[in-house]
Amino acid sequence: MRAIKDFEARFWHALEDGRIQCDLCPRFCKLHDGQRGLCFVRARNAGRMVLTTYGRSSGFCIDPVEKKPLNHFLPGTPVLSFGTAGCNLTCRFCQNWDISKADEFDRLTDEALPEAIAGAAARSGCRSVAFTYNDPVVFVEYAIDVAQACQARGLKTIAVSAGYICDAPRREFYRHIDAANIDLKGFTEGFYKKLCTGSLGAVLDTLTYLKQESSVWLEITTLLIPGENDSPGELEALSAWVFEHLGPEVPLHFTAFHPDWKMLDRRPTPMATLQTARNIARRVGLRYVYTGNIYDESGQSTYCHDCGSQLIGRNWYEITAWKLTEEGCCEKCGIICAGVFDGPPGNWGPRRRPLLIEAQRSR
Repeated sequence: MRAIKDFEARFWHALEDGRIQCDLCPRFCKLHDGQRGLCFVRARNAGRMVLTTYGRSSGFCIDPVEKKPLNHFLPGTPVLSFGTAGCNLTCRFCQNWDISKADEFDRLTDEALPEAIAGAAARSGCRSVAFTYNDPVVFVEYAIDVAQACQARGLKTIAVSAGYICDAPRREFYRHIDAANIDLKGFTEGFYKKLCTGSLGAVLDTLTYLKQESSVWLEITTLLIPGENDSPGELEALSAWVFEHLGPEVPLHFTAFHPDWKMLDRRPTPMATLQTARNIARRVGLRYVYTGNIYDESGQSTYCHDCGSQLIGRNWYEITAWKLTEEGCCEKCGIICAGVFDGPPGNWGPRRRPLLIEAQRSR
């Protein structure tokens, strides 16, 4: 069974002037026949909206769940990760630009329908499947179908997204998701407009919805770009918003930028910037703040917010210490650590294993 070409998409409506409007994200692309949206993968064909990447992937890998990054969701376990192509933001600093900015489908070499993906994940011993590499918002119908196939096999689902999505599709998508890491790219409308051609407000709406109206386990990542979103004032404002609107238990990851895509003129993020950001967020009151894309065992480990004991030691993606009870409480003081824990941690470690999924195989 091969990928479905031009799968009929949802979340659109016809306009009086003969065009159709995509209602998936706040761009509201309006299309004549034969045109594509900014994401490139949602197009108009014969008067309807189609998803051109259904059943097609840029590749499948088994990763540690910490790589998403998720530090409080089934630590140490393997996750089957995949994406397609395209994106509905235009971030000049994109770290996965060869996938998310693809205008052609030559990278979509792997084909697999939802049941085949779920079956491969189960056979490989994965605890979850992650929609990642590019934003699952743009292939939401495919992601939902995969999520349903995974749930039928007892697998969890993870969305790694920039959160740039409208209310109705957001509610439908996250109804099928167990955990999410949302990329909060900066904390000013100017940053989003200048570097992403998007809107901060729409992302904050997604974060608020996930925390206040859903059961999805939520973590946040902010890539710190020197001179753009790393000022102490902006970091304090971001952290204070998370504390006030989402609560102190939502993990926040500050990760290091490296020059890429259209921002090759910037230097990599210094470790000191990440450590300053972590200190600011913890001072504001956030309990679980991490550094990423650098070697920093202290900044990547989890600590009890009450007694300060190390609960989970990490060296990059490898768990080096585990001081949680089966109920997810600190062994020393008994205070619960927020997260989704299921007994002892897994031992997948830092491995990244490519996986070939047979398109025709479903069981």
